[in-house]
Amino acid sequence: MMPMTKRFEGKVALVTGGTSGLGQDAALAFAREGAKVVVSGRRPEPGAETVALIRDQGGEAHFVQADVSQPESAEAMVRACLDAYGRLDYAYNNAGIDGVPNVPTGEYDVEVWNRVIGTNLTGVFLSMKYELQAMVKQGRGAIVNNSAVAAFKASKVVGSAYIASKHGVNGLTRTAALEYADKGIRINAVCPAMIRTPMSDRSLLKNEALLQRALSMHPIGRIGTPAEVTALVLFLCSDEASFMTGTAIPVDGGFLC
Repeated sequence: MMPMTKRFEGKVALVTGGTSGLGQDAALAFAREGAKVVVSGRRPEPGAETVALIRDQGGEAHFVQADVSQPESAEAMVRACLDAYGRLDYAYNNAGIDGVPNVPTGEYDVEVWNRVIGTNLTGVFLSMKYELQAMVKQGRGAIVNNSAVAAFKASKVVGSAYIASKHGVNGLTRTAALEYADKGIRINAVCPAMIRTPMSDRSLLKNEALLQRALSMHPIGRIGTPAEVTALVLFLCSDEASFMTGTAIPVDGGFLC
């Protein structure tokens, strides 16, 4: 049995893209803090694995297969959360993809653009649309959107679609925070730099030269860990951050210095 600190006892957390990387780490952490966790993702097998990890350690979790870029799927995801646990207190909108690196805007494939924007930006919008409807009925809630340092700084490496999507997430976060501040709902974003996850391993960190370049861009001398992002996500959901909304906070090892 894992130790429960009970910070989120009796609460329900939804984590999109919760099948690996940052999402899985956050789902496990929410459970350690006593929350019932709804894990969402496109792939059922790793979703079941995440749920099993939570249950094996004494937590309670439920998997919902969903593609957040599709309105019907995003709506069904939130409805399944309410059907399973009767409420939604926290949402971490983490689902995202990285697109194609090192391709100039004039040569960027339209289908890839649509996929990146569809998941990273429209997916956050659709998730929030239905999460907010549930939270308004409760009179309170907290949402954290996963953005990136790419929302503050352009890069030739990651590509225009990814950069545009993360700028959009920050703008969407601030706008919704303003709209719902008087309804007891707080909305913030976390903006990681390079974090060691399966997605970063696939894209950049499998190449030693790219890894060294990534390390050189982080003055702290290393890339980050999922736990370092998760700690901020849980803080922003907690009552300790009750006076914070509309923020977009870097977790970047000095990347933006």
